[in-house]
Amino acid sequence: MREFHPSSTGLEGALLIAHPNLLDPNFRRTVLYLVSYEANEGALGVVLNRPSGKTVAELLTVPGLGLLGQIPVFFGGPVSRDRLSFAVFEWERESKSVACRLNLELNEAKALAAEGEGTVWAFVGYAGWTGGQLERELEEKAWLVQKPGREMLDPELCKTMWRNFMRSHGPWFRLLADAPDDPSLN
Repeated sequence: MREFHPSSTGLEGALLIAHPNLLDPNFRRTVLYLVSYEANEGALGVVLNRPSGKTVAELLTVPGLGLLGQIPVFFGGPVSRDRLSFAVFEWERESKSVACRLNLELNEAKALAAEGEGTVWAFVGYAGWTGGQLERELEEKAWLVQKPGREMLDPELCKTMWRNFMRSHGPWFRLLADAPDDPSLN
């Protein structure tokens, strides 16, 4: 895995990959996309690899959802788990990067899903850090940071994204990725 060195503007747009030793159940074996980042203000992100097993239509009783109703819902993080939000991820060819707009209005998300503009995602909750908190976690090596690739736009690939990142990072990480959560059950 190639290390992503954020620009002077910060970590916005980076992937945070949970280190195998990160035991917090909210983030164990997760991959997050950092939607926004300000060193003094904090950061906001969404977990990409925790599907809820539900679709938008199963959570919203709104008629006429169209293609938006078929979109799988992901657990975006431990904050505001009672709130459904929509995001669109788009591949920017010129910069070879992923851009994200979070908290789309329902009608805007429906239109984007119908038009096939970018990849529309649905999240219950999000992850948030106060100013300096994420920097401390990075110093403690709780997260690996990487630039997202185009594969991130496929929700099906995201289900196995954490394990695939770990396997590509070397033999020690591959071993930890394949280890069961509770070795005593082995």
